[in-house]
Amino acid sequence: MKTETKEEFKPFISMETNLPEVNITTLVMGIIFTVIFAAANVYLGLKTGITIAAAIPGSILGTGLLKCLFKKNSILEANLVASMAAVGESIAGGIIFTLPAIIIWGNELSTTSIGIMTMLGGILGIIFIVPFREYLIVEEHGKLMFPESIAVTEILINANKGGDGLKTVMKGIGVGGLFKFLGGGVAIFTEEPMWAISKLGTAFGLNAVASLLGVGFIVGLEVAIFMFSGAMLAWFGFIPLIKFIGDLVPTAIFPSPVPISQMDASQIWSFYIRYIGAGAVATGGFISLIKSAPAIINSFREAIKGLKAEKASGKVERQHIDTPLTWVIAIAIGGFLIASFLPMVTGIPKLGMLVAFLVILLSFFFGVVSARMCGTVGASNNPVSGMTIASLLVLATVIKVTGIGGGPDSSKVLAIVAAGIACISISTSGGVAQSLKHTYLIGGTPKKIEWSMYLGLIFAAFASGGVIIMLHKAFTLGSVAVPAPQAGLMRMLAEGVMTGNIPWTLVIIGVVFGIFIFLLGLPVLAIALGFYLPIGLSAAILIGALVRELVNIKFKKSSLLSKRIEKGVLLSSGIVAGDALIGILIAGLITLGKDLTFIGKSLGHISHNPWFSLVFVGLVAIFIFVTCSTGKIDNDEE
Repeated sequence: MKTETKEEFKPFISMETNLPEVNITTLVMGIIFTVIFAAANVYLGLKTGITIAAAIPGSILGTGLLKCLFKKNSILEANLVASMAAVGESIAGGIIFTLPAIIIWGNELSTTSIGIMTMLGGILGIIFIVPFREYLIVEEHGKLMFPESIAVTEILINANKGGDGLKTVMKGIGVGGLFKFLGGGVAIFTEEPMWAISKLGTAFGLNAVASLLGVGFIVGLEVAIFMFSGAMLAWFGFIPLIKFIGDLVPTAIFPSPVPISQMDASQIWSFYIRYIGAGAVATGGFISLIKSAPAIINSFREAIKGLKAEKASGKVERQHIDTPLTWVIAIAIGGFLIASFLPMVTGIPKLGMLVAFLVILLSFFFGVVSARMCGTVGASNNPVSGMTIASLLVLATVIKVTGIGGGPDSSKVLAIVAAGIACISISTSGGVAQSLKHTYLIGGTPKKIEWSMYLGLIFAAFASGGVIIMLHKAFTLGSVAVPAPQAGLMRMLAEGVMTGNIPWTLVIIGVVFGIFIFLLGLPVLAIALGFYLPIGLSAAILIGALVRELVNIKFKKSSLLSKRIEKGVLLSSGIVAGDALIGILIAGLITLGKDLTFIGKSLGHISHNPWFSLVFVGLVAIFIFVTCSTGKIDNDEE
C-alpha cells in the first residue's frame, strides 16, 4: 500500500462502483465473529494477560467463508465482517483490565450487569470516533499509517484479485504462522528474551515476534526511532538510575513491596517506570489533542460544507456517509444520563452526575489518543493500560475527595465501575478507528460499518459477561488458574488511592517528562509510547523499519523501488496475519486445556536461553530475501 496523500488517494473500489456491503448474511456472520472473538479474548486475557488481534483473521475468515459457503465475492462485505470481528476484540481488551477486580474483592456481578457496562462503554467508544473520523482517517492519510489497517486492506484486496500479490501475502502468512507456532505455541524459544546488563543494573530485550517485524516495515523509520529512543531512555537512563540509588536502601520503596536491591530490570519497569510512562502518555495525548484541535475543527467544518453541497446536488459519495452528529450528541447525553442515574446492578452504586461527566470526558479525550496510537503502532500494541491507569487515578481521586462513594469499600468499587466503562470505550475507539481506516482504503461506507458494530456489540457484551461469570465459578478470578493480571493492577491502584498509597510523584514525573519532550519539538506520543512499553517491542519494530530503509537504499536508483516497498508491505501484511491466526489457534488449544509448551520444555534449558531467540535474525533474513528478490512482476515492469 503506497503512502498517497489525501489529494491523490483513490480507494480500491471507486465511488462509481456499487457492490453489496450489508445484508443478512454479512450481519449474521459479523455477529458470530464478534461474539467469538470477544469471548476468546476475555478468556485468554484473564488467563494470560494478553489478547489476540481480530481484524486480520476476521478479514481472512470472512473472505473465505463468504466465497466458499455463500458464493459472495464482494470485498465490501468481507470488510464489514472483519470490522465487526474487530469490535469484539476491542471490548474484550477493555473488560479484562477492570471489571474482574470487582469480583476479586468479593462483590457480586451478573452477566447482565457486565453486559450493560460493556454496551455503554462500547457504544461511547464508537460514537466518539465519528466527529474525528474525517481528520484522523482522511486528513492524516499518509501520516498516521494504521499498520494493521494496511494489513487488512492488502489481504482483502489480494484475496479479491489473486495473482502475485496474493502469493506474497500467503508466503507471509506461512512464515509468520510457523514462527508464531514455534515460539508461542510449542515454546522452542522464548518470545520475550531479556539479557541482563548487571554493571548498569538494567537489561535489553528483543521481542522475537514476527508481527512486530511487519509492523516496523509498515510504519517506517521515523516512528520506530522515536519509539526506540523512549525505550532507551527508560531502560538505559531511568532504570539504571533507580537501581543505582535503590541499591543503597535496605527497605522497600513504595510502590514496590520488595527492596530495589532485590529487583531485576523488569520488576523496576513494572513497579516504577510504568507509572512514569502512564503520566507521559496522558500528557502526550493532551498535547496532541490541543495541537490538532484547529485542524480537527477545520476538517470537520469542511466535511460538513462538502456534505451540504453534495446533498444540494443530490449526490453524496458513500465514503462521506457517516453517523449524523446529532446522533453522536444524543448518544453521549444518553450515556451520561444512564451512568448518572441508573445503578448497574443491585449493590453497585450509580455513578452520579459528576463521575458520569468525567467518564464521558475521559472516554472522549483518550478515545482520540487511542485512535492515534492505533494509527502509529496498531491495535495490538495500543497502550490501553496506560490510559486506563490515568483515567482510574483521576476518577478514584475525585470519588475520594468528594466522598461520593461513601465508605472506602464502596468507593473503590465505584471507581472501578467508572474506569471500566471508560476503559472499554477507550479500547473500542482505537479498534473502530482502525476499522474505519481500512474501510476508507477499500472504499466502503463508514455509517454502515459503525451501525453494524453497534449490532455486534450488543451480543458480544453479554457473551463476554457470561465468560467472566463462568470462569469465576469454575476457577475463581484472581486464582493461579485465572489470575486476571491487569485487573489485579487496577485493583491495587483503586485501593491505593482510597488509602492514600499511590505513587503520584512518579505520575507527575511522567507529566513533566512529556512536557519536556514537547518543548524540545519532538513527538510526545511516540516517545512516551516507547517509554511505557517493554524495550523488546520497540527494538523489534525498529528492526522492521531498518529493513525497509535497507530496501530504500538498495533500490534507491532503481525504477523498481516502489515495487519492492509494495512487496515488503504485502509480505508484512501476511506475516502479521499469520502471527494472528496461529495466535488464535494457540488460544483455542489453551481453551481446550491443550498445552503444547511441553515440547519446548522437553528441550531443557535451550527453550529458556534468550540467545536461542535470536532465530528472529533468521526471520529477518528471510524477509529481506523475499522482499528484494526479483519476480514476474518486476520483469513485466522492466
